[in-house]
Amino acid sequence: MTNNAPAGWLATNQVDLFFEDDEIGRMKKEIWEADEAAVDAMLAEYGMPAPVQWGDPRVYLQMMPRNKLIEQRRKNDIVFLPIGCTENHGMHLPSATDTLFVSQILEGVRRYVDNRDGAPPAISLPPLNFGAHPYHHMGMPGTAIVREDIAREMLIDVMLGLWNDGFRKIIMINNHGHLWMLEAAIQQFQKRYQLPGIFRVLDWHRAVREFFREKKFGGEYDSTFVHAAEAETSLALYLFPEMVEMEYAVNTQGKGYIPDGHFDKSVDPYRRPSRWSEGEGHFAIEVSATPEGVVGLAAHGEARKAKKPLAAILRYLTILHDDILKAFPAGSVPPVEEVTLRTAEEMEPYLREPQSEGWKSVYQLPRIGQSNIY
Repeated sequence: MTNNAPAGWLATNQVDLFFEDDEIGRMKKEIWEADEAAVDAMLAEYGMPAPVQWGDPRVYLQMMPRNKLIEQRRKNDIVFLPIGCTENHGMHLPSATDTLFVSQILEGVRRYVDNRDGAPPAISLPPLNFGAHPYHHMGMPGTAIVREDIAREMLIDVMLGLWNDGFRKIIMINNHGHLWMLEAAIQQFQKRYQLPGIFRVLDWHRAVREFFREKKFGGEYDSTFVHAAEAETSLALYLFPEMVEMEYAVNTQGKGYIPDGHFDKSVDPYRRPSRWSEGEGHFAIEVSATPEGVVGLAAHGEARKAKKPLAAILRYLTILHDDILKAFPAGSVPPVEEVTLRTAEEMEPYLREPQSEGWKSVYQLPRIGQSNIY
């Protein structure tokens, strides 16, 4: 079997695109092969598209009456954290673009699970509407950069507070270029506190990178996923078109100093030696090279191009949600002595339902808050 590679790419006898024969792979294959009507039907199951629900008292845990929050948590103790930022996304998009994407995706998952089970996961209002940033974002107007250690410590504190309230399955869904900081938050949280639970961070667009493929590789895009360009503009046109002004969308190109091929793009589409975040200095910073706030072909954005990536991430997050609850139903966690250096006896009162008889707050744990426990 041969591959008809596009000009500038080497053909091999390997099939470039493949899906594993498991639930996730079969789901992706179904969506890859689906026509637009079938994808629209999938999205409709999640109530997509729909306006962001930040002010809806039924959705975010901070807005629920406490009695309803406790009732929901007893059935489903997963909490999703949408992680975004405040960042210049060009003249045609709002600076909350990243936060809007992850919020609306998680709201769709919540709607679907609620309709199916009547016991949806919780969503926390974004703890990082202002986020950390890579160095090359420095100086960019419209981009508010929080120091990395402050952003990380805030997330660690948020995780601890959620765990103390019985939400011991904490899943961060990210749409911004600070993944290394989110990974560090999870690692430091566990080194510091050693608590049983499920803790994960996910770059949602990397999880479904197949669906951002360029036309030359059989996809629907003229360019790969990069900041504020074709893919993000397409997503915005589908999810919040009232906030998009396409007459201001432009096409740009960054400036690099060494030959292309060393560093990959945002969703690692080319399997290059290094991720985009693993170096600085080999290209011009954003305020110099792309002061427009766009890195790529924003003017090529179309709402229809967003449908398959969104269907795939909604389906994937549903599978993730279901697999977690199947392994550890509400109120249960992984075995204490297998995932921490604490004992089951020590943790027993802290693992009880908050404010039930015999419960102890996690803030009472010995050595809590000591950053030198590694």
